[in-house]
Amino acid sequence: MCLKYVYFYDRILINERIVMKMLKYLIAGGIIYCTICSPIQVLAQEAQKGSFDVSADLYSNYVWRGSKLGTGPAFQPSVEFSGGGLAIGVWGSVDAGGYSEADPYISYSFPGGLSLGVTDYYLPDLHFSETSKAEGSHGLELNFSLPLGAFSVSANYIVNEAGGVGTYGGDKYFEIGYAFDRISLFAGAGDGWHTEGGAFKVCNAGLEVSKEIEVTERFSIPVTGQVVVNPDRNKLFVLVGISF
Repeated sequence: MCLKYVYFYDRILINERIVMKMLKYLIAGGIIYCTICSPIQVLAQEAQKGSFDVSADLYSNYVWRGSKLGTGPAFQPSVEFSGGGLAIGVWGSVDAGGYSEADPYISYSFPGGLSLGVTDYYLPDLHFSETSKAEGSHGLELNFSLPLGAFSVSANYIVNEAGGVGTYGGDKYFEIGYAFDRISLFAGAGDGWHTEGGAFKVCNAGLEVSKEIEVTERFSIPVTGQVVVNPDRNKLFVLVGISF
């Protein structure tokens, strides 16, 4: 009789273990669904309402975060798919001096203006599949931005070291801005590939002015002008661009 009771007790313990394992799998599955699958479904639903857009800018120089990239006028096209708060696209820049850039990105804007995203800085002259630290052709950056009325703040963080494009890994860049009617002021500081020697310094400050040149009653050309100062590299830039 004692052996019979022991047998049934062992069977009960085994069944409890099976039930506990099933509960763990169900809980884990629920967590995965809530953190990954559910947001993907929401994005997919928003994407169904989206559309493609093509745009292009022509700038006298390509100045990015206080540093001049390439030489001479730069043609900067972009292709984007957007739906709801989701945006997926590729932005590029090319000039007559041979400099070219193609940056895939994805971002999501929440109600209230908060935006989170990822940008892949890529130079087409490099092999697309190169991912080594010494010669990597992709600099992956996490992006955060938030409007606060007329003020705006943004924070950016490079997650990998890629020698081909010059990222250190852990590169940071922060920027604040204030917008008036047609004029906006900005100031930014960073480290890593943003500054000489990689130390954290102010590297980008200036103002931007925008206006529209009326060509006909139904057609006008948006024009943007910038004055940019880089205290770190002791540089001053003046550039103008038009959008199509």
